[in-house]
Amino acid sequence: MDIDVRGPRFGAALTTVVLAIVLITGSAWLLAWQTFAFALGAAGGVARSPYGLLFRKAVRPRLGPPTEFEAPEPPRFAQAVGFVFAAVGLAGYTIGPEWLGLAATGAALAAAFLNAAFGYCLGCEMFLFVRRLTVRTE
Repeated sequence: MDIDVRGPRFGAALTTVVLAIVLITGSAWLLAWQTFAFALGAAGGVARSPYGLLFRKAVRPRLGPPTEFEAPEPPRFAQAVGFVFAAVGLAGYTIGPEWLGLAATGAALAAAFLNAAFGYCLGCEMFLFVRRLTVRTE
């Protein structure tokens, strides 16, 4: 079942804010939260992530009906990519080196911002690229 494209963008906007605060404060706890949110989105799909649930319960009822939909697999893959970057960032913040935490968190922030501001999901594009490479043509 396809998903409302506004949900992942809403999640990306919240992720952008969270990751920006992490970079400003150096909070490993907040990055741990975001890592957990990414893990839930990767495991259960963006609709089951904390931000997806918030969108579905609090935001979507206040919007008009969706006009655009997308397959759930690319955003789910993007959540998995975000999880990897957040986990590496968390390792950098907690066990070092700190520059690794800053770099990985910054990369995740850049990808989240691209989706939130411009609707360009870098992880989704990675999914489609990998899919094109692995699908055999006959």
